[in-house]
Amino acid sequence: MTLSASLACLWFVLANILAMLPSRRSHWPQAYALIAAGLPILGLVIYQHGIWWGLLVLAGAMSVLRWPLIYLARWIARKLGRG
Repeated sequence: MTLSASLACLWFVLANILAMLPSRRSHWPQAYALIAAGLPILGLVIYQHGIWWGLLVLAGAMSVLRWPLIYLARWIARKLGRG
C-alpha cells in the first residue's frame, strides 16, 4: 500500500474515532483539524493514484464531514442572495 493510501485510511479511522468521542463544542475544532490534515492527504492521493481515486477519497471525506459542507453551502447560498 502506498503512503498516500495509508495516510487516507489512517485519516478515516481517526475521523471515526473523533466522531465517537463526546464533545462540548459540537466537534467543530476536530472538524477543522481533519480538514487541515485531509487536504494535503487528498492532494497526495491525486498525485500518486490519479483523479479517480482522489475523487473517491474526496467523496468519502465529504460523507464524514457532511455538516461543515452543509453549512458552507448555506453560507454560499446566502451570499449569492438565494437563501
